[in-house]
This record gives sequence, C-alpha cells and structure tokens, in this order.
Amino acid sequence: MFKKYHFFYLVLISLSGFSQNTFVPDDNFEMYLETHNSNFDLVSLGDPNSLGDGIMNDNIPTNKINTILSIDLENNNIADLTGIEDFSELVELYCQNNNLTTINIAQNLKLRTFWCFDNSLSSLDIAQNIILRALACHNNNLNNINTSNNPELRVLACENNQITNLNLSNNIELNRLTCSNNLLSVLNLNNNLNLNYFDCSFNLLNELNLTNNISLGTLICSNNNLSELDLSNNPNLLLLECHNNQLCNLNVNSGNNDRLTSLDFSSNPGLTCVIVDSPNSINSNWQPISFTNYVSSAEECSNQILVDELDNFVGTSYTLPSLLNGMYYTESGGNGTQLFPGQAILTSQTIYIYNSVNDCYFNESSFNITIFSGEYLIPKFFTPNNDNYNDTWIVYDSTGMFTSINIFDRYGKLLKTLLPGNFEWDGRFNGNLMETNDYWFVINRDANIPLKGHFTLKR
Repeated sequence: MFKKYHFFYLVLISLSGFSQNTFVPDDNFEMYLETHNSNFDLVSLGDPNSLGDGIMNDNIPTNKINTILSIDLENNNIADLTGIEDFSELVELYCQNNNLTTINIAQNLKLRTFWCFDNSLSSLDIAQNIILRALACHNNNLNNINTSNNPELRVLACENNQITNLNLSNNIELNRLTCSNNLLSVLNLNNNLNLNYFDCSFNLLNELNLTNNISLGTLICSNNNLSELDLSNNPNLLLLECHNNQLCNLNVNSGNNDRLTSLDFSSNPGLTCVIVDSPNSINSNWQPISFTNYVSSAEECSNQILVDELDNFVGTSYTLPSLLNGMYYTESGGNGTQLFPGQAILTSQTIYIYNSVNDCYFNESSFNITIFSGEYLIPKFFTPNNDNYNDTWIVYDSTGMFTSINIFDRYGKLLKTLLPGNFEWDGRFNGNLMETNDYWFVINRDANIPLKGHFTLKR
C-alpha cells in the first residue's frame, strides 16, 4: 500500500513541476533565457539568477518569465518563439533579425511595442493585441496585415514586404507610417488625421488624397504612378519627395511654403508647371534646380497652353478652318465628337477648340455657329446662364433693312432699344437681371411694316 501511495505522490509532484514550466523548443531561444537575468544582463549557464533553470531541457520556469515587461531577442538566430505566450506581462517585444517564419503573440495582451522586422514571416496576427502602439514588421514576406483591431496604433513600419492591401481606417491615432516597397495600388488615409510622417515610395499608387492630413510634416511618395498631387491643404509640410512619378499636376500652394525646406519633384517628364505660394520666393534647395515655371494658381498653368480662337458665325453653312493650336470637339474638355478641318457644319451649335500638353494642363476656346436659310432669324428663346451658349437674344438680318428693335415686358414697358450692328440683348434692364418670362419685340424696317412677336427668357 505504501508503494502505491508513494507512486501517486511522485506523479503529482511531476505534474506539479511540469505545470510550472514553459516549453521552449528552440535551443537559441532557450540559451538566451538561460544566460540572461531579469535585467537581461549576460550571466553564465547555471547561474541561479538567470531566467532559466540551468539545464538545456526545452523548459523554462514560468514564474521567472511571467513578470517580465520587456525582452530584446535581436539577432539570436531564433527560428521558433514558442514559449513567448507565457510572458503574460510583456509590454515590449523585440525579436528582429532572427529566422522566424511564424510567431504567436495572441496571449501577450499587454503588448504595446512589437518589433519583428528582418525575419521571414509570411503572416502576422495582431488581432488580440488591441493596445498595441508600435509595430515594426518590415523586411519580411508579408502580403497582408490587418490592423483593424489596433485603435491605439501610432507607429507602423511595414516596408519591404509584398503587401497589396492596407486598411488603416480604424487607426485614427496613427502618427508615423512607412509602407514603402510593397504592392499597394490604393491607400485611403482619410481617417488618419494625426499622421505626421508618411513614406509610401516604391509602390503602385495611381492617386493619393491627403486633404485631411493637415498635420503631415514629411511625405515621401516617390517611385509610384501618381499623376496628380494636391498638397494645398498641408501647411505643416517640411519635406516632400515625389520624384519618379507621372505627375502632371503638383500643387504645394498651402500658404506656408517657407516651411517646405526640402522638395524634390525631379523625373516627372510631364510636369511643366508647379503651383506654389509665391513664384518669386522659391527655396534654393528645391529640386530640380533648373525648373523655373512656378505659378500661384492652376489657371495660370492652363493659360500657358496656346489655343486658337475663332469668331462666332452666322450663315447658311460653315467650313471648319485649319488650326495651329488645338482640335475641334462638340463638348468642353475634349469630350463629345471630334471634328476636323474642312468639315462642313450645317446645324447651329457651339464648337470647342481644345489643346493639352502631355494630357496634363489644357486650355480651350469656343465659338457659336448659327445656321439659318431665310432673310432673318429671330430666336424664340435664350438662356442667360453664363454657359457661353445661347446666353443672349440675337437677331440676325441678312437684308440689312432692320433699323431698330424695341423690347418690352408683358405690361408694355420699354426695356431696351437695339440698333444696327448690335441686335443683341443680355436680359438686363438698368443693370438688373430680368426674370424668366415672355417678352415682346417690335422690329422696325425700312419702308416695311414692323415685325412683331415675342420670345422667352429662361434662367
């Protein structure tokens, strides 16, 4: 009977001892713990002050590690961090420059700083680390990182991975973001109002909206596919690197260019015009030094593009003449149907002459063609809304017999008298806009009965 009880007693002692140990299968990880004390000073193997038990047996006493607040495992050739889960009080974990392919920190709920860069991680789960503030996971093999459960995250360094998507909408405290050298084509930073340092260079970004990021001090977005960059709402910008893109438009007119001491927009072949606070006060450090075409508004950039102008035409038909600067279109902005020199126009319309340089800035003009086949043309309506089409009521007389035109309101009040050479009314009386309504006219002719009728003003 004594032997039986003695056996069970030994079993209980064994189980009790096992339950107080943490399994650490990686020899390099265990060796580090066996040769460092709680202050992480180097000690000899077997030292009672070490974090281990003095024996390389894949086990570490749990009560020696479960109160540790910070541990630095940098560059120890560790391939497996099994056991880190029992560091239950851990606030800072530094395990960079090792051979890790996976890591489980789901039980390290108090973790605030986590550095795991320069490893071979292909995935990283930080969903349980809801108070994490700083994450450095660059130089790994990550293709995704989910930070939606980390609202306190302030620093994220994830450059030099293969990340294709990065959703930072829940990280409203984010202050520093480096995500360069990934595969990002879209990045939304509308919620990251505290962002101060941002490096997204060497990605596949086509656009970048930083309107809400007014605290931004450093922006590095070089080597992307950006065609436009509007930083007019970023007055705290100190450094901007946007070289090696496809920029057509660059606007740094933020009202505080004197703070922007470093700017490099070189190697953007289509960029011929840059919008700044004051073209006469350009920082000598801005690159490229040879660039001189600084302006203070986008309109100035457009106005530098030459475009032909043609007079309005009234007649039975119109043939489009050749152009030196621009092409014909039926709609503004180079839209609608393209028309060509020599083409006959047989219907009344507005035609636009559009000219652009490298599809960046553009300029355009327009002219109206009025086609009619009779002796005169009296419009039945006009729409004075400043769209450059049908903005005035114009009477055309091919006979030359009209001597005057009087315009009346519906009560018979004379509003305007038009004389030869200017049979055109803009819809005003004594400088005031007339309301939408019907108006009457009397056209006086040489030796003929006057023509009378009405037309409509539409606003």
